[in-house]
Amino acid sequence: MAAKRDATVAVIGAGDYIGGAIAKRFAAEGYTVFAGRRTADKLAPLKAEIEAAGGACETRGLDARKEDEVTAFLAAADAHAPLEVCIFNVGANVNFLLLETTERVFRKVWEMACYSGFLAGRESARLMLPRGRGSIFFTGATASLRGGVGYAAFSSAKFGLRAVAQSMARELGPKNIHVAHLIIDAGVDTAFVRDRIKAAQGEEALKNLAPDRLMNPSSIADTYWQLHSQPRDAWTHELDIRPYGEQW
Repeated sequence: MAAKRDATVAVIGAGDYIGGAIAKRFAAEGYTVFAGRRTADKLAPLKAEIEAAGGACETRGLDARKEDEVTAFLAAADAHAPLEVCIFNVGANVNFLLLETTERVFRKVWEMACYSGFLAGRESARLMLPRGRGSIFFTGATASLRGGVGYAAFSSAKFGLRAVAQSMARELGPKNIHVAHLIIDAGVDTAFVRDRIKAAQGEEALKNLAPDRLMNPSSIADTYWQLHSQPRDAWTHELDIRPYGEQW
């Protein structure tokens, strides 16, 4: 565990896999983590693990679609110590054929995966700009680059988030705010993904899954840390990552 820094990192969408791994990675570097997700109780294991390792973690229940909640969450992080990093990691991956995609589904997915990212980016920039430094990172997906059967809602939202990130990077980069969009172009090693493989290909396919065929959340978290550590004369805006065996 690195020495404690006078800085916070806010993780919006601190789930059990990618978001949690990012929180642990930055905590190990001495940052106080402010972790937010829809259900606050689900953050207890993450907080316990970080603190057991000597880190600091504050948790909040957060509906990232609500402007007042996002504003309050980031303000609390910044009041604790200067907000240096904001990571937007809300997913909203759903699959519905076009005629089965209701207005409610489409709107909700857009709110979660695009509109929420705008709120997180705008409010974190509002706090970082007076100090002239900071990093704002957005988690994207394969759907950020291309649509697929059943992904009209998810892809359109992720396309939109990518555009938000590009616009922010062009506006904020010259003001020393590093904005990056990460395309997670593969299955992540989660219970959800393993269940999908089992359902689609059977138990044997799951047993015979090659090592490192799925992305380890901790490997993804290392990439976020590397981005934040980049010198500003060689900033990356968009980065796609995938395992060695992924076809693309």
